[in-house]
Amino acid sequence: MKRREFMSLLAGAAAWPLAARAQQPAMPVMGYLNSRSRDTDTPFLAAFHRGLNETGYVEGQNVAIEYRWADGQYDRLPVLATDLVRRRVTVMAATSTPAALAAKAATSAIPIVFTTAADPIAVGLVDSLSRPSGNVTGVNSYLSDLGAKRLELLRQLVPNDAVIGMLVNPNYPDAESQAKDVKEAARTLGQQVHVVNADSEGDLNRAFATFIELKADALLVSLDSFFLSRREQLVALAARHKIPVMYFARDFVLAGGLMSYGSDLADSYRQAGVYTGRILKGAKPVDLPVLQPTKFELSINTTTAKSLGLSIPDRLLALADEVIE
Repeated sequence: MKRREFMSLLAGAAAWPLAARAQQPAMPVMGYLNSRSRDTDTPFLAAFHRGLNETGYVEGQNVAIEYRWADGQYDRLPVLATDLVRRRVTVMAATSTPAALAAKAATSAIPIVFTTAADPIAVGLVDSLSRPSGNVTGVNSYLSDLGAKRLELLRQLVPNDAVIGMLVNPNYPDAESQAKDVKEAARTLGQQVHVVNADSEGDLNRAFATFIELKADALLVSLDSFFLSRREQLVALAARHKIPVMYFARDFVLAGGLMSYGSDLADSYRQAGVYTGRILKGAKPVDLPVLQPTKFELSINTTTAKSLGLSIPDRLLALADEVIE
């Protein structure tokens, strides 16, 4: 073989892998938008990744993820959502109610998978659960509508004439609705409820000082992504002031809180990961009905109860799905 022919053969062989790589499809890029911080979102993000993995997607192998966290500042979400739209992500996972609303306002073309604890129809995310129209679908953890039940459970720990405080973030999309439902339930029970607003770390300290002034015997924490991100601070404040508190997610109880009643929030993220993977494979949001929980769980931390000097009634312990000792 002549030298010129041999060199041509080598050049052609070297070009084969380059040509093969050029023919491979580009790795899809998805957006992940959350209203909390990366640190406080860690367990839920892990659940989201499990859902993605169930559909065959692994970050860095066959999907890239652009992350955006608002660090509890809801007013940053529209800018973050718009940035993801500019980057032309294939699908956007908006994993909180404020994030989902910002994502929907930013695009009507890019598919959006949400997790929301509020009623997705009431807040305007979809117009139907069974067949959502447009570019939006997701998972509803149904946590906002359980305020009356949480009040009922909390009352089993305090006297009938007890003063109940309710912590609310006025910036949360359905904050007013949550407070109204609890007040109506309290009125039926002849209970007194005082609503105190908080939307920042400093506000939480001031809110607890207000509850002490009101001589509140127990507290309800309303659903809110910011409160979830500050669960360690809230649990510490409750312990310092020795106030029994009912929360909306077991993550508070795992952090040392007294009680919670709600659905499995981490599993909602896992299901959102599954839906995101299905859309990456070509499914359309309109063909994916909004998922809702089928079970709600009561979690009780008996160690916290002892530190508060409380004796949990046997009938309440019998109702508990999880008792942390």
